[in-house]
Amino acid sequence: MSTYSKEYRHDMRVRIDYNNMLTQAVGEHGIDPEEIADMQERMQAAFDGVNAKRDAMRWRDLYKTQLDIVDEIEETAEFVRNNCDNFVVLGIGGSALGPIAVHQALRHQHHNALSKDERKVPRLYVEDNVDPERMAALLDVIDLDKTIFNVITKSGSTSETMAQLLIITRLLIDRFGEDGLRDHLIATTDKEKGNLIIIAKRYNLRTFIVPDGVGGRFSELCPVGLIAAAVCGADIRAMLAGAEYMDELCSTDELHKNPALMLAVLEVLAMERHGANISVLMPYADSLKFMADWYAQLWAESLGKKKLSGDSMLHFGQTPVKALGVTDQHSQVQIYTDGPFDKTITFIGVDKYRVDFEIPHAFDDIPNVAFLSGHTLNELIQAERIATEHAVTVSGHMNKTIMLPIVNEFTIGQLIMLFELQTAFAGELLGIDAFDQPGVEEGKNATYALLGKAGYEEKLRELQNSAKKEEKYII
Repeated sequence: MSTYSKEYRHDMRVRIDYNNMLTQAVGEHGIDPEEIADMQERMQAAFDGVNAKRDAMRWRDLYKTQLDIVDEIEETAEFVRNNCDNFVVLGIGGSALGPIAVHQALRHQHHNALSKDERKVPRLYVEDNVDPERMAALLDVIDLDKTIFNVITKSGSTSETMAQLLIITRLLIDRFGEDGLRDHLIATTDKEKGNLIIIAKRYNLRTFIVPDGVGGRFSELCPVGLIAAAVCGADIRAMLAGAEYMDELCSTDELHKNPALMLAVLEVLAMERHGANISVLMPYADSLKFMADWYAQLWAESLGKKKLSGDSMLHFGQTPVKALGVTDQHSQVQIYTDGPFDKTITFIGVDKYRVDFEIPHAFDDIPNVAFLSGHTLNELIQAERIATEHAVTVSGHMNKTIMLPIVNEFTIGQLIMLFELQTAFAGELLGIDAFDQPGVEEGKNATYALLGKAGYEEKLRELQNSAKKEEKYII
């Protein structure tokens, strides 16, 4: 990672501006700086707690540990690019949201619509649902002869992913035979546990391992996300270098120098003392649109927890909401300015877009239109972001801004690590386990029972004996 100079890292640094979270900007509904000072002891405990668990939080060291397999990932990516027109990811949750977000951030906005000569890499499809119409639609637009699939599930028991795998495996075996499966299917899973590793070994599939201590929503910087990124031409070494840089920035216990810790402290204060139980993430760049989807899972699944305290059950969490600037200025911002003070808004801005687009002259005789001519879309979207920030601030609603110098692999790596560390620190501040998901497991177990999986008979009886729905409440 030393190939990135100190000057480059400084110039590409992701910046945090939290002025508008504070009372001096938004008034009575903001956070008083004294409240931040009062968090010193809890902050230090949270910082120490995250560091003490570093060996277990292996997602934090992926920028080091994955260097050993980058060559193999890049070789596999080259094989895929040379042998197919379509690369299809089969996965759900963290196995899908990260690859989608990074692809949108780094590739052409209409990547799949480009000709092969224009895109130079395969089309990417990420199948993250089991809607039957969606699977049928995918099979309508891909040619199996020119498609390679990457099935991703660490547990090897995710019902949705394994159902997809059953469908695709049957199609591939019928077309190419069992010996041909290796050339069309890549497995990403646990090194020894679960059903997928058994299948991978049976058919000698190209196999990549999800490291221990890396949960799905923290897995973008391991083969879960790096394979699809590399296939589509991303510089995955730069992504890892960006993550390393952000981890370095967040390795100090000086609150005002640690961006992830400060973000966590601000959100926890907003929740606990100001009733802000909603967290809006609003990037002003279509390239970052799906980072909000990825963040929503990270924040919701990590912090939406309950814990027994004495005789009381405490419920934690801040509901994440995704928005897109400027699109959602015309759908959501009304409630962010005139609505209740139950949310924080985090804008993501970009200093320099990768394209400059001038607004030409066409209707100079219409003043209310002509004023736009001679400007650029770049100027317009920046003005819209600044104006929306101002409107939200003067209405007394807490907000902050994350600025990326430009959207590239290095800054995306930083952003991923920033949000992951913010989440870890927030979990420690709240005194909850940010790395389990018992609520998700309950739904999985109920699904297994309904579909007749062995060992879930008691759960099926529970479902059958649950309160019957009354007809009078069904209209």
